[in-house]
Amino acid sequence: MTARERVCSWLPILAWLSQYERGWLRTDLMAGLAVWAMTVPQTMAYAGIAGVPPVYGLYAVPLAMIAYAVFGTSRTLCVGPESAIAIISAVMVGALAVGDPSKYLALTSLMALIVGVLFLVFGLLRLGWVANFLSRPVLSGFTQGIALTVMISQAPLLFGTEGAFAEMAGQMRTLPQLVGLGFDHPGFMVQLSALASTIGEANLPTAVVGLGCLVMLFTFRRFWPLAPSALIAVVLAVSAVSLFGLTEHGVSVIGKVETGGSFIAIPVLNLSDVIGLLPGAFAIVLLGYSVSLSVAAVGARKTKETVDTNQELIALGASNLGAAVSSGFVVCGSLSRGSVIMRAGGRTQVVSLVNAGLVVLTLLFVLPLFFRLPQATLGAVVITAMYGLLDFAYLRQLWRVHRGEFACALTALLGVLLLGIMEGVTVGVILALVVLIRRVSHPATTEVGRLPGTRAYRDIARHPEAETFPGLLIFRFDAPIIFANARYFTQEVRRFMDVAAPPVREVLVPAQQINDIDSTGADLLAKLLDELSTEGVVLSFAEMKCAPLKVLRGVGLEERIGAERFHASIEDGVQAFLRRQEDTKS
Repeated sequence: MTARERVCSWLPILAWLSQYERGWLRTDLMAGLAVWAMTVPQTMAYAGIAGVPPVYGLYAVPLAMIAYAVFGTSRTLCVGPESAIAIISAVMVGALAVGDPSKYLALTSLMALIVGVLFLVFGLLRLGWVANFLSRPVLSGFTQGIALTVMISQAPLLFGTEGAFAEMAGQMRTLPQLVGLGFDHPGFMVQLSALASTIGEANLPTAVVGLGCLVMLFTFRRFWPLAPSALIAVVLAVSAVSLFGLTEHGVSVIGKVETGGSFIAIPVLNLSDVIGLLPGAFAIVLLGYSVSLSVAAVGARKTKETVDTNQELIALGASNLGAAVSSGFVVCGSLSRGSVIMRAGGRTQVVSLVNAGLVVLTLLFVLPLFFRLPQATLGAVVITAMYGLLDFAYLRQLWRVHRGEFACALTALLGVLLLGIMEGVTVGVILALVVLIRRVSHPATTEVGRLPGTRAYRDIARHPEAETFPGLLIFRFDAPIIFANARYFTQEVRRFMDVAAPPVREVLVPAQQINDIDSTGADLLAKLLDELSTEGVVLSFAEMKCAPLKVLRGVGLEERIGAERFHASIEDGVQAFLRRQEDTKS
């Protein structure tokens, strides 16, 4: 790699900016404007999920977007506040801030700083593979659980019953309390019951505004998905408040906030606070990285670009550091904003740079227009966005095709709804690890046979017409033979031998999927070889790769098995067996 290539790998902006075409500028500018129309109301709404004033959602955007444009490898990924990670931040920060608003704001920015540092460390260590620990079913399960949790928490804003809702929910006994767990969480059913109990106290003008905005947003979503529906709802709601004096009738608005460029501040580091926030920061990194990569992958399939998973960690780290020093909160890639970029024809990260500039102008000059924005409208924006995360059709598909993965998704979803956000994320991660360990320790095994008239060998359970050879067991093991599954390998060989008729005289192992054999695997193979030898059964391999063969050679197993027992193909192994059978008969 040349010096220039190395620099461009760390600063991808240098690679694409040098190839930028003038004809792209118009579409990038229009895409930036379209994303801005979504970003402003959406980030202000997500600030409420994070538990901070709406303006802090805008604070989180400019430096984060600029940082990603410099360090990111996806042309279409747009970073910013997202609901799923915002609520994890709120849960963790709320537990430490204990009702102190100024401390809450400080810890929220500190959380973004910790997340940024973790992303950078993971990127420098090239740990891009960590996203593999969250399978899609588990990720879908607790993402949908988070969506339902956020929707029910925002519903009181539509009716102006936030105070009564919080009081009622606090009086109800929760599932963790009922089963004697050492924490409390107002689960989904408790919140749903509290919402139903307080709906009679709704403020009529607030309900008209909130439900009206909700209906309008869903109508736009259904019939005019390309329209800046959130911005239209905001403008109409602000206009209604101004024209009809709705604040005098109990409609709550966001109120006046400080504007200008004085929001730059370095979060104060406190060791006890850092330790307290670390579990949530790890959860945000894992979830945010998985979501961001999935969004980048969608764009990459359309643009035919290559996304560097390790460089994405660096980019997300820089983005969160940017959000932290601008008094913002945690950020990650956004599917909704990325979709807008692709629909608007955005070609490069100039879109994010334009968006960042427009948000700065909004903070400096336009924000006073939002002072009369109803909280109910922000609640409607959040609920509409969360609805987009619900994918029950995917759960139905899992039920049809893989009951085990459906159980994983459902467990993660219920974990979030019944136990809490962090507890649900923890359940999801543990579940993903359990599933991974289960699959590694119990990989697919099968007996294969030769399809008639061919040299192709297939699973005889799926192809009953496949030809088998009396006395020969062709046993396929679809995984490396390592400490986690070596005993399972020997057990499965025995199981297939026990049901074979006539008795097995040779076990031929096609090794296409055996990419590795560790010391434990080699030890158990040696024991299996000894057992089979005493029974007069031969062990042989076909298509063994260099890496596992090197291990067998190093421990002396290649010599004990015999070089002639390692065949170039399954067919060669079968023909060798048939020749020996003929020699035996003669």
